[in-house]
Amino acid sequence: NAACIVDDLSVPLEEVTKRIIHGAFYQSGQSCISVQRVLVRDELYDDVKNALVEATKHLKIGDPLDESTFIGPMISEAEATRLDKWIQEASSTGGNLLIGGKRTGNVLEPTIVENCPKSASLNADEAFGPAFTIQKYSDFKQAIEEVNDSIFGLQAGVFTTDIRKSFYAFENLEVGGVVINNVPSVRIDSQAYGGVKDSGLGREGLRYAIEDMVEPRVMLLKDIATLPQ
Repeated sequence: NAACIVDDLSVPLEEVTKRIIHGAFYQSGQSCISVQRVLVRDELYDDVKNALVEATKHLKIGDPLDESTFIGPMISEAEATRLDKWIQEASSTGGNLLIGGKRTGNVLEPTIVENCPKSASLNADEAFGPAFTIQKYSDFKQAIEEVNDSIFGLQAGVFTTDIRKSFYAFENLEVGGVVINNVPSVRIDSQAYGGVKDSGLGREGLRYAIEDMVEPRVMLLKDIATLPQ
């Protein structure tokens, strides 16, 4: 349930919106690093929230073979039903459904839920579908603690140009990767890609994959510099 913190808008709002929407809804959210939790600094909250809702309205739902389609079906109707129930749970226990929340077969509308209860599955578990939560915060350390309040820890994104906050996030976020000024839904083959806690063991990436598939061996030598008399 990867999180994204928006602490400033040095990256323009339009671009931040574009990246979050793509990070949350590409492949209909069926990615282990899709954006699932968005935390926004309080004075920026309304602008970011409204921009995300407006952008979500314009996402085309339909046949994935149509290149103009952005939201296609989930892997199965059972998975779509499962996530639909999670959204309904979040809405009925205090969350505010901002957009979406409707299902047709295995196609679920892109969904945003505001102030989702921490214990609700949509916040606490891996959604793996087109839905994310959004909430505001007033203190950066509080936002870091909110992100860490999870059994998972794969990657997190932080929008900030404050170098101190960047390093604070890197030192304190309980995740395998911290992406500054972008969403967590980013990886390259050369990086050490992996997580902590229930997000698994080990790292992907060319070098790290090779290391996992070999057995390091050593030969110890003694007295090889001794010449015969």
